[in-house]
Amino acid sequence: MIYPRIRNLREDSDFTQQQMADKLFINRRTYSSYENGLRGIPIETLSKIADIFNTSVDYLIGRTDFRKPYP
Repeated sequence: MIYPRIRNLREDSDFTQQQMADKLFINRRTYSSYENGLRGIPIETLSKIADIFNTSVDYLIGRTDFRKPYP
């Protein structure tokens, strides 16, 4: 599965892949493989990414178009 919203949010926030990897305490290559759909993202990591961008996991994976997190 490719996660275009994760890449778009990262780029809109002017974060590099290395900066995201550092925030998630993972290797940059691992993060890159997540963005490119070469590796599935563990739910814990997906949840951390949602927190970083103040959104929901459902938005990240394309289940909703509402960017705001759930109340």
